[in-house]
Amino acid sequence: MALTAVRGALGFLTRLPVGTDDPAWDAFRRTPAAFPLAGYVAGALVAVPLVLPLPDPTVAAAFVATVVLVTGVNHFDGLADLGDAAVVHGDRRERREVMHDTAVGVGAVLALGVGLVGLTTAGLALAALPTRPAVGLVLAAEVGAKLAMATLVCVGDPSHEGFGAQFLGNADRGDLAVPVLAALPAAVPARIPGLVALLAAVAVALLVRRWAARRLGGVGGDVLGATNELARVAALHAGVIAWTLS
Repeated sequence: MALTAVRGALGFLTRLPVGTDDPAWDAFRRTPAAFPLAGYVAGALVAVPLVLPLPDPTVAAAFVATVVLVTGVNHFDGLADLGDAAVVHGDRRERREVMHDTAVGVGAVLALGVGLVGLTTAGLALAALPTRPAVGLVLAAEVGAKLAMATLVCVGDPSHEGFGAQFLGNADRGDLAVPVLAALPAAVPARIPGLVALLAAVAVALLVRRWAARRLGGVGGDVLGATNELARVAALHAGVIAWTLS
């Protein structure tokens, strides 16, 4: 069951050609721990540019490109939709309607721009670090981003009967302990900075949950995707800062 759930998580959270069958999907949406477990695979793959003997700006560009190649654009789409919803002057229903609109507004452009700048500058900072802590921080940040999604799944309330409700309807607060335990080993390679990265990712999830509850009435699929992107960037920067100060 656990391996099937992880296959389903990889099929949804990455571009890897696995876990696209119905049993894997059903197992995944019922197993919050599959989020951080899949993060280990994704993190190992997106860290590859950091071991290459290339100039720092090239490493940063390759890092961003690898993140997109490995994880796809679905979560960036969620970030764009959340950006549009954030600038709407209206009630919860109007904000949710904007998130389902295929038009791209200024909020989406701004959110994507900030997200990509944050990811690129994190790549530059990582490229300046020794290889081992850099790779360790990428792993911790990717697992942390997936733990952030699992956190929303376990503690959030669905905003409507949609994609996100398929996850949130199958978990509660008591289910969060297993994803946390599954994510903690990701902090080991980078030590304290790795733990800081994990904590930063979870903090983002809790902040997004609070904002989404007020502005959207709860958590939907776009909120989950946006949280992944925001948590990754926050975890990377927090980890680099912690390593620099240590």
